[in-house]
Amino acid sequence: MRFDNILILGGTGFVGTSVCEQLVQRNGGGRGRIVVPTRRPTHGARVQSLPTVDVVQADVHDDAALQTLVAQADVVINLVAQLHGTDAAMRRTHVALPQRLAEACRKAAVTRVIHVSALGLDATPLPSRYLRSKAEGERALRDDPSLNVTALRPSVMFGARDRSTNLFASLQRIAPFMPLAGAHARLQPVWVEDVAQAIVACLALPESIGRVYECAGPDVMTLEDLVRLSGRYAGVERPVLRLPDAVGRLQARLMECLPGDPLLSRDNLDSLRVPNVASPALPGLSALGIKPASLAQVAPMYLADHLGVGRLDVWRASARRH
Repeated sequence: MRFDNILILGGTGFVGTSVCEQLVQRNGGGRGRIVVPTRRPTHGARVQSLPTVDVVQADVHDDAALQTLVAQADVVINLVAQLHGTDAAMRRTHVALPQRLAEACRKAAVTRVIHVSALGLDATPLPSRYLRSKAEGERALRDDPSLNVTALRPSVMFGARDRSTNLFASLQRIAPFMPLAGAHARLQPVWVEDVAQAIVACLALPESIGRVYECAGPDVMTLEDLVRLSGRYAGVERPVLRLPDAVGRLQARLMECLPGDPLLSRDNLDSLRVPNVASPALPGLSALGIKPASLAQVAPMYLADHLGVGRLDVWRASARRH
């Protein structure tokens, strides 16, 4: 299957940048058009330099703007997500936008949608508003009989511009120890480039329609392991102080009062109660022909202080073994 006009919602973000780069590489930079809407065009500087990628100023939460964008597309990739926020904000992003996207696709007779969701949505009950809103938004698309939807559920993603391993490494550069809530939470971190490759692979596979893929790396670890390894690979590993649940929730509540996105919220802690680990019930990256890279293979290269951008590009090309 080939699509000449691809609309990527959330294309200037962490995952979206990798998706755009891989799509351009797949098309040889010369065929097709990739449209990436954003409310702040300056946020799309990295993808603006890519051939065949058009970064356009538009608010996808505006019905008219979304309808115009979808009407010009053959396929829509939805990557829009937020980790923090009120219940209303989460529902606007994770539920209302997929519902409105489904409506826009019906009106424009666009049937193909690839939706990036979250791992752990089959847990009962879902303890956080993040997971509940993600599950409801995924259902809004998958249950629409007019759409050909593929859903991907990634675990915690790592990469050169992530907000997890880089943050943990940065904190350990300045702190003598790491106070950590949810230290025993189980994760299966996945490289962002592998998730992007999975999205691109689904575009070419008609058999991916109607399926849900869990995107996880090869290693299951705890949050404490992830923090320790982030510090170790950056050369700044510090002792981890495991916080009791009550203290951790107090810490998160205080962080929520600070300006900007909090480093940790109580809803994040609620999400950590669900293992962020792939299950044998659903297909994974291997079903798409992808052998996932481990944190140990990737993180040391981008967390090292001496790593330059040029070296990162060379390494990324050599590390993509699939």
